[in-house]
Amino acid sequence: MKSTLENIILPKVKNPIQYIGNELNSVHKNVNKNTIRYAFAFPDIYEIGMSHLGMRILYHLLNEQENIYCERVFSPMVDMEKKLRENSIPLFALETMDPIKNFDFIGFTLQYEMSYTNILNILDLANIPLLSKDRTLEHPFVMAGGPCGYNPEPLADFVDIVVLGEGEEVLLEILEVYRQWKKQKTSRKDFLHSISNIEGVYIPAFYDVEYDEEGKIMGFFPISNDYPPKINKRIIRDLDKSFYPEKMIVPYTSIVHDRIMVEIFRGCTRGCRFCQAGIVYRPVREKSPDTIREIANKLIQSSGYEELSLASLSTSDYTHLIPLVEKLMEDYKDRNIGLSLPSLRIDQFSVKLAEQIQKVRKSGLTFAPEAGTQRLRDVINKGVMEEDILRTVGQAFESGWGTIKLYFMIGLPTETIEDIEGIGNLGEKVLKEYLKVDMEKRNKNIKITLSTSSFVPKPFTPFQWEPQNTMEELREKQIHLKRTIRDRKINYNWHDNKTSFLEAVFSRGDRRLGKVLLKAWEKGCKFDGWNEHFNFNKWLEAFQEVQVDPAFYAYRQRKYDEILPWDFIDIGVTKEFLIREHKNALKGRVTPYCREACVYCGIQDLDGGWSCYDNS
Repeated sequence: MKSTLENIILPKVKNPIQYIGNELNSVHKNVNKNTIRYAFAFPDIYEIGMSHLGMRILYHLLNEQENIYCERVFSPMVDMEKKLRENSIPLFALETMDPIKNFDFIGFTLQYEMSYTNILNILDLANIPLLSKDRTLEHPFVMAGGPCGYNPEPLADFVDIVVLGEGEEVLLEILEVYRQWKKQKTSRKDFLHSISNIEGVYIPAFYDVEYDEEGKIMGFFPISNDYPPKINKRIIRDLDKSFYPEKMIVPYTSIVHDRIMVEIFRGCTRGCRFCQAGIVYRPVREKSPDTIREIANKLIQSSGYEELSLASLSTSDYTHLIPLVEKLMEDYKDRNIGLSLPSLRIDQFSVKLAEQIQKVRKSGLTFAPEAGTQRLRDVINKGVMEEDILRTVGQAFESGWGTIKLYFMIGLPTETIEDIEGIGNLGEKVLKEYLKVDMEKRNKNIKITLSTSSFVPKPFTPFQWEPQNTMEELREKQIHLKRTIRDRKINYNWHDNKTSFLEAVFSRGDRRLGKVLLKAWEKGCKFDGWNEHFNFNKWLEAFQEVQVDPAFYAYRQRKYDEILPWDFIDIGVTKEFLIREHKNALKGRVTPYCREACVYCGIQDLDGGWSCYDNS
């Protein structure tokens, strides 16, 4: 197989270097009968998957364990897939080029609902049965985790195991049980049974669902008393003591985030009502500045990268951010190491911080006001005032920045046409702040970009009961906004409504969507997040042929007492809190930031008690 790949296939495909492995800091081990082989599968192409921090952490964590070998597998690009099928070559892992059908586990990370068809495609390319019920002892166990795992039901027919929450500890616990089971290797069900009570583990095959005449869930229950009715998410309590790699793979080719990433904290307690991550990743846990600097130094030494990114959901909320940035800039001032700070809040941006960053390298600034009017920002609990926005961009322009990107959502609950027009009006006000700066101090290459995505209701948010706007409504709003923007210095771009519609369907869908997913894949759907590959008509055909109405999932208002497909998962935040926040949203009431006053979301009772103030 290796000879065929190197001599016949790779010379004929685009960017062949993404399929050969052997990058700096990739891991190579000897495989024997005691080795547990784990394929970490990212259901998209190499340059996207290799930018995922979670994969980098778990890859090195598993490979530091004795007799565990973690290798990587990505969705091959369309030209590569064609060559693999033409030559009957099963999909392989990068490190050994061994077929992943011979591995013990395939673990998928679920980052985006529109990658679900790629999961099926990877399994098919690997000659692994798509349906979990069709797999035998000769096949690997298919595992899934990640943010979309907080509603795993659309994938219930395809995955054997779902990991809910952070994976560093639970993954090792699963593999240790597997090590013991492998000695006898009785049945797949026996192994799944043996891990079913590990906290954070959900086995879809051990649960059943009943529906009423309207198609709503009437009951969700385990098939036996042996299995827990509620699945608790797993969290890592102390990030300073948790595993973080000292090396990261350095690709031969460019990737989306081609830099070192150091995680500075997990969680977010800002409470934006549309944001799933801000709820499911609670509580906030910070790494100490000393730990961050130590990790950064080791990664720079072992990789040769010249840019360091501090990663989190809301970087400016890190308690010690400014002194940390000052120390990092001092550490690397003579080595031309750039520093990037993604996920900055617009109300906490400071000139001092900007000046520290631009000592080495200046790039554009990105902020997310999310809504164009103060009324709607209060509805979504963004906690940002217009004066904060204008003061921040004004300071940025004074400091020499010229490229500003502002992200918004359209289709938010209670949105009016005035809220849509407010996005364009805010863009014009930002431009006026630029024009206030003395011409001698201005960055001459001014570029203001307004970008809108369509609101998608997500599980475990206060808006999980809300309907999505129809595609027609969203399109009308996009056109109206574009007409309100007249200055050429302000650019406007938007996200495709059709993919947002499908995202909403699968985000809040149940396990009946499995047959839709399978039918769509059979029709050739894959890479659905890519405009050039997305075929909406095939999806509509799939829904029609299996007699499932997608509007039932996307456009329907839910009631508080309806059983939701993910209600069996306990993330620590209570449903009562989400209902309270939803009611506050409809009244335009702002809920304070958790570190200003506890809002009693339920996380304080997690794991024997938790304080978001001191992480103790």
